[in-house]
Amino acid sequence: VQLQASGGGLVQAGGSLRLSCAASGLTFSSYIMGWFRQAPGKEREFVGAISQNNHYIWLADSVKGRFTISRDNAKNLAYLQMNSLKPEDTAVYYCAAGIKAGVTDPRNYGYWGQGTQVTVSS
Repeated sequence: VQLQASGGGLVQAGGSLRLSCAASGLTFSSYIMGWFRQAPGKEREFVGAISQNNHYIWLADSVKGRFTISRDNAKNLAYLQMNSLKPEDTAVYYCAAGIKAGVTDPRNYGYWGQGTQVTVSS
């Protein structure tokens, strides 16, 4: 199983980025796809998740109204669209795949990507 996150970079506050997560080696449509982030010196933080069939999306309060999540099961891709970025969004962003309930708990995800750096300048 491999999850490959991409799309990170340096952006000014107020800007946008779209992260992608390419999955292989698993039945992608059977997994909840989650996004987490980790800033230096902080714990890994839940950002959002999307259900297997696109019917449910969960977002952390800190990103509601700014971020959205989508997926394309035909292409084994998940996306995190980030708008109105703030300096406090700076972190390494990880995608993860899981099948358990409790989408905000990283322990419920069995597979993780390598992370992509997002840096938001003020």
